[in-house]
Amino acid sequence: MTSTAAPAGFRCGYIAIVGRPNVGKSTLMNKLIGAKVSITSRKAQTTRHRITGIQTIDDAQFVYVDTPGFQTRHSNALNKTLNKTVTNTLTAADVVLFVVEAGTFGQADEQVLNLIPKNVACILVINKADRMKDKAVLMPFAQKVAGQRDFAAVVPVSAKQNFQLDGLQEEIRKILPENPPIFAEDDITDRSEKFLAAEIVREKIFRLAGDELPYTSTVVIEKFEQEGNLRRIFAAVLVERDSHKAMVIGQKGAKLKEISTQSRLDMEKLFGGPVYLEVWVKVKSGWADNEARLRAYGYE
Repeated sequence: MTSTAAPAGFRCGYIAIVGRPNVGKSTLMNKLIGAKVSITSRKAQTTRHRITGIQTIDDAQFVYVDTPGFQTRHSNALNKTLNKTVTNTLTAADVVLFVVEAGTFGQADEQVLNLIPKNVACILVINKADRMKDKAVLMPFAQKVAGQRDFAAVVPVSAKQNFQLDGLQEEIRKILPENPPIFAEDDITDRSEKFLAAEIVREKIFRLAGDELPYTSTVVIEKFEQEGNLRRIFAAVLVERDSHKAMVIGQKGAKLKEISTQSRLDMEKLFGGPVYLEVWVKVKSGWADNEARLRAYGYE
């Protein structure tokens, strides 16, 4: 689709998805666009970058921007960078989805809400609504949170169960400005395959290496080559200490092998072709509190 092909009244804009860590922002975006471009895990701060997911329908293009969960507990250089990403995204958005977890609204949620500019249309998204067995409790909770701001809409959803996502999308479409599309009709993200490959490996580390591994581990793609439909990818996992390295490698290399296998399968599904993947682990102490290294590793 090009701007000249867009029908009259076509709507297009940026939709920032914000909330405290672990409310399901990345899962929500992946479900809305119908593809996995933002990684997910139970660990807080899994999302570290501004991830764009794109969905185009007949009369609108939704450009979703998944953001890191706003971090209030730790103040190292990494978290300061992540928080800056959140605030910068908010100022450029046409619509903001403020995501909370059904039944929970605390100080961390309130801090994120206070970051959202008053002049930007904001939709309250109550995620994980399926977990509230007593639906009579959901309504007063929604009313309580809705009283915190003049929201354009209040939509209870379950991203995992695909509950009421069509309704959410329709509420967003009403607010989007009339604009021609920004991206091609079949684009699903503006991120490169190299970036997505690193994110996939990082997701598997967070999911498989256990809760003891600090979230400061990261992944750098040292080589990305394509020969026809085959992609050859060489990834380095950076950790802070030798003990963290042992966690990622596992007994007789079993954990690293599992991380590599699951990563390769996800890449092949996303890229639509065979992948040769090599993953190894390096110790890089202090990288998460070093601004020069953060920039070198792709943190904005």
